[in-house]
Amino acid sequence: MKKKFSRFFYKFVCCVLLSAAGGMVFARPNSAAEAVRQNIIVEPVKGLSDDFMNGVDISMIDQIEKSGGKFYNAAGEQQDIFEILKDNGVNWIRIRLWNKPVYENDVYDKNGKRIAKKGSPMGGGNNDLETDLRIAKRIKAAGLKFMLDFHYSDFWADPGKQYMPQEWKNLSPKELEVEVEKFTRETINAFTEAGGAPDAVQIGNELNSGFMWPVGQLWSDDPNVKIGGMKQFISLLQKASDGVRNAENGKNIQIVIHLADGGKQDLYKWIFDEVKKAKIDYDIIGLSFYTYWHGSMDDLKANLEMISKRYGKKMAVVETAYAFTEDGGDSQGDVFMTYSDDKYGYVPSVQGQATAIRDVIETVASVKGGCGVFYWEADSIICKGSELSATEGNTWENQAMFDFTGKALPSLAVWNLVHGRGEVKNVWGGSASLAKTESVPYGMSDKVELTIRPGEVPQLPSAVKLVFSDDSEKLVNVKWDSYNWKAQTKAGKIILKGTASGYDFKPELAVEFSDKVNLVEDGSFESGKLGAWKLNGSSTACFLENNKGNARSGKWTYKYWLASGFKSILSREFKDIPNGTYRLSVWAMGGGGENNIRLFAARYDGTEKQITSKIVNTGWQDWHQYTIEVPVTNGKATIGIYLDTAPDCWGNFDDIEFVKVD
Repeated sequence: MKKKFSRFFYKFVCCVLLSAAGGMVFARPNSAAEAVRQNIIVEPVKGLSDDFMNGVDISMIDQIEKSGGKFYNAAGEQQDIFEILKDNGVNWIRIRLWNKPVYENDVYDKNGKRIAKKGSPMGGGNNDLETDLRIAKRIKAAGLKFMLDFHYSDFWADPGKQYMPQEWKNLSPKELEVEVEKFTRETINAFTEAGGAPDAVQIGNELNSGFMWPVGQLWSDDPNVKIGGMKQFISLLQKASDGVRNAENGKNIQIVIHLADGGKQDLYKWIFDEVKKAKIDYDIIGLSFYTYWHGSMDDLKANLEMISKRYGKKMAVVETAYAFTEDGGDSQGDVFMTYSDDKYGYVPSVQGQATAIRDVIETVASVKGGCGVFYWEADSIICKGSELSATEGNTWENQAMFDFTGKALPSLAVWNLVHGRGEVKNVWGGSASLAKTESVPYGMSDKVELTIRPGEVPQLPSAVKLVFSDDSEKLVNVKWDSYNWKAQTKAGKIILKGTASGYDFKPELAVEFSDKVNLVEDGSFESGKLGAWKLNGSSTACFLENNKGNARSGKWTYKYWLASGFKSILSREFKDIPNGTYRLSVWAMGGGGENNIRLFAARYDGTEKQITSKIVNTGWQDWHQYTIEVPVTNGKATIGIYLDTAPDCWGNFDDIEFVKVD
């Protein structure tokens, strides 16, 4: 974080270096190529029951294997993925089901080229009934349990989209209710008759906004859209539950109702209070919990405890994931964002992935009724023809539990290790072992910098975030060594050392003494707030993003993206500043293709003329600095960034400086 003081500021800079001046070690993500060679440790979860649901979602598996994908165990041998998972402690498999996942019409790119034909598979696993029956029989043959995830949609269903299946679009609400019960019942019967009976059934996927829009839609930003609201949503959910219970052996199937945003108590109260009032028959409350989207383990635990007390139901995190590397395996960007808030975080590494999973398991198991955790798309390796959509690449490969070529990562053993068993050594030199001692800090999560004027006495940070041997990050109190600040009368730099509370580790603070202090106190937006900046434009298109992977320093940036083109100005004013020459600079990166981006300064001489520098983005993580000299003659200046974008353009800005140089 950055905290504003009168004449100095802190800067926490994200580093992936192994060491820097003074010998300090920082967070160290591994490359994709090194992943299978990592040696990791996992602390067992005390009191974890043997029937805890150690689950993975591998809905893509049929499409991956048809596209030539293969999987390899720790011995380097090609093996059936279900056997690999079982050997590593997995006991449940979750598979999604779509009604009819084919394109309704031809699909064209922005240049008018047809990229998908009407009636062709949409990708993402092509999880229709026929596909899932094949997968279900393999699940049962491996001796694993099976959770079937009804999306009640032809393709992806999540809080942002819950599209009605094409074949149901013309049904009245009452006809739809009848069809939902029938479809659910007959589908489950088909699995049972094929020898792949589900042990649990999820009736809808991430139902924050309802499902089967607009009939089962809970809310809409568009006042012109007629929605069914809570009443119709509950009616459809009741019919889905009835469909499970009316199926063969349906009374022995566990019914799951699933929401995303696993740390949001108000969301769960809003929906599950209505579910309880309607007396809908179900067994498990399912949650999605991705740390980089949904918050800290503290947030998850608080929500689970509320659910347990308020509803008395079993609970499972049915979707979670974390990256084993920041690398990508194809030209498609990835959705992963490094999780690092003010108190906690995980390094995107094989060790960090294992620890993140282990901590979710511990959190769920620590609450009465917590019964399981499922990892989403553990099988998502790079394989042409097996993308999450037929019209785009793979956005999930760095969050699989296999490397890009299908080799089992050491982190896959976490499902055994949390039970205190199943240590692994692989043929590539990697291993997964039980932790013998408590995790200790090996470095700092971020480089901490302080810039002050000579002779000033700063307020030092009371705590810094350290990286521990399990690649978790935690905020730890620190006591800094003494220094005679007032005696420092000249410009210069020092490394101030400290002692982390409870550990032998010695964190460092890089201090620079300079008269050239950046007037933009929070130049890399680490406060997570715009502060003195003013946005003239859409806050949907332009916003602050918390994502180390998209930041040049720290973890926050000023980000822009929108499906349509837009214009905006981000600016801030300075008054009563000394006249002289100032240097304005910003670092930028992005996908490119914008109509116009420019850094500008205005009102520095009493007129409206501007000095500008054109910004041209050239790719992800291809950072460039843009600089202009500003001759202030009236004690004022306005600085900013102007955007004029084309559809789907995106980019990030970081480390803005406005410094008097003369």
